[in-house]
Amino acid sequence: WKQVTGCPVCEGYGMTETSPVATVNPSEYIQMGTIGIPVPSTLCKVIDDVGNELAFGETGELCIKGPQVMKGYWQRQEATDEMVDSDGWLKTGDIAIIQPDGYIRIVDRKKDMILISGFNVYPNELEDVLATLPGVLQCAAIGIPDEKSGESIKVFVVAKPGVTLTKDQIMVHMRANLTAYKVPRSVEFRDVLPTTNVGKILRRELRDEELKKLGLKK
Repeated sequence: WKQVTGCPVCEGYGMTETSPVATVNPSEYIQMGTIGIPVPSTLCKVIDDVGNELAFGETGELCIKGPQVMKGYWQRQEATDEMVDSDGWLKTGDIAIIQPDGYIRIVDRKKDMILISGFNVYPNELEDVLATLPGVLQCAAIGIPDEKSGESIKVFVVAKPGVTLTKDQIMVHMRANLTAYKVPRSVEFRDVLPTTNVGKILRRELRDEELKKLGLKK
């Protein structure tokens, strides 16, 4: 783009509650795979499940404080209080790491995190590994209830046209590239996966389907 137009594209990170952006990847100092650094007058931190601030390099929920953070949801004070604390810190729902140089790396969505025997497993990591297997066109990983471990991992795979994949191929590939507790227990092949209008896979729909099969959701 820059070569053709002469204008750089600045990548920013934000959400409706932090319009327009909270972080930006500086055009001259871009770090691929990160969302950059906080914009002026903005603070970022990551916290654990009880609200303690974590150190550089530790994984936790990204929180943002700055002039772009919303005042609240219209006539929804309870929802506002869940998102923004009394000091003005907004919980984004994104799991992230703040590097020692200040750049922030998004790991996954908190609501999509899978908890297996006390270990946190992030679907993005599993999907990134699975996507490297030749023949995989699309894939998704979700957690489903399990009596012994709390949750177990199920992956959904769409093969490229003309390619036939087997569960054994998937399992061998995952075992070779992941710690044992991150290896999926079940695999389902599909022709298509549910997506948004912009092509993002809807893990929530897949998870809801599994819960319905188990009689845990209507």
